[in-house]
Amino acid sequence: MDKQQSIAEYNHKIKRVMITQEEIAQRIAEVGKQIDEWYDGRPFLLVSILKGSFVFLADLCRAISSPCEIGFMCAKSYYKQTVSSGIVSITMDLEQDVSNYHVIIVEDIVDTGRTLNDITKLLKERNPLSLRVVTLLDKPSRRLVDFKPDVSLFTIPDFFVIGYGLDGEELYRNLPYVAEYNLDD
Repeated sequence: MDKQQSIAEYNHKIKRVMITQEEIAQRIAEVGKQIDEWYDGRPFLLVSILKGSFVFLADLCRAISSPCEIGFMCAKSYYKQTVSSGIVSITMDLEQDVSNYHVIIVEDIVDTGRTLNDITKLLKERNPLSLRVVTLLDKPSRRLVDFKPDVSLFTIPDFFVIGYGLDGEELYRNLPYVAEYNLDD
């Protein structure tokens, strides 16, 4: 396969843009102000769930003027598939002791809710000062557990989406927008 074919195949998987770069930037600015109001200058910890939320975290932390630290966790439930396996495993845990922090989990998408449900239970057991969840995307029609994020920037229908940190077979994270992934091939 030559370079032109490879690029054409890559672009063919982008079915349509669902949320533009400008729409994302506007909502992040609004949520950054909301977070500043929540903590009124008190420091807190933003916890990014890798890999998908790293782009969102980078932009969100720049939209916040309050002092904040960053932490990372990695949890898997998809295992190279387009639907959740239902088995959530923590493959990288936080380094910080959350008992001294107000914690905001920063997630790319809440789909079945299993991953965030398990992560919030785990972190609550560690006694943070407070715990909230901010997600870029919420797909409530797919929820299999009773979980609702504190803030969802966008609610979307049941499409497999890529871009802005979300991947399709580990590609497309670099797109500056959220797009529907073409599953027809």
